[in-house]
Amino acid sequence: MIQQILSSLLVFILCVPHCHGGCAEVDSMTEAVAGESFLMGCISCKRREEVQAQTTVDWHFRATGEEEYIHIFHYDHPHPNTLHEEFNDRLEWQGTMGSKDVQIGAIFIHNVTFNDTGTYRCTFQRTLFLPLDNEYITVEKEVELTVVAEANRELLSVVSEIMMYVLIVVLQLWMIVVLIHCYNKIWAEHEARDARKALRAQKLALIKEPLDSKDNCDGVLLE
Repeated sequence: MIQQILSSLLVFILCVPHCHGGCAEVDSMTEAVAGESFLMGCISCKRREEVQAQTTVDWHFRATGEEEYIHIFHYDHPHPNTLHEEFNDRLEWQGTMGSKDVQIGAIFIHNVTFNDTGTYRCTFQRTLFLPLDNEYITVEKEVELTVVAEANRELLSVVSEIMMYVLIVVLQLWMIVVLIHCYNKIWAEHEARDARKALRAQKLALIKEPLDSKDNCDGVLLE
């Protein structure tokens, strides 16, 4: 669970200097915990956002000590396909949804085993639909995955640090809300006090007006 949360945060929250119009090329995590789920990240940002494109994603796996890669997964929107029996019911597409222009090719590996240790290669086959002619681009990225029995302390410290920053942000937002509430309350009391003063002034004016009229009448009689 910790590995899954941390991986999701890194892929979908963090932004690095290689950002292109909202797409961030973030490297995948490389350490999974046996028995848990692991997000295998793979991102290839399209450099020209205005150009229409269609992309397929393939994942290959080479176990530690082996020389050949095996084809384990293929995604051609909107169809994800697991291609190797060792990964049946364990791979889940977590990449770009609802678009043929795939830029995030991430997959979840569920119920990770020690046999999943090895090299994973992610391949983007992208077709750019240009006015004169289509352009075909291939992007490959590799992830060296290590499977451990339990999360190491370094990973836990990273999670703790992330949670600390999240807590700081939440506290700051809470303080802002409290300050706004206090300001509104003080302003309401100030307006109520001004209204009471105006009402008292109005009552005094109404009381004073008959007295002034009586004084004027007395002056006429004296003359």
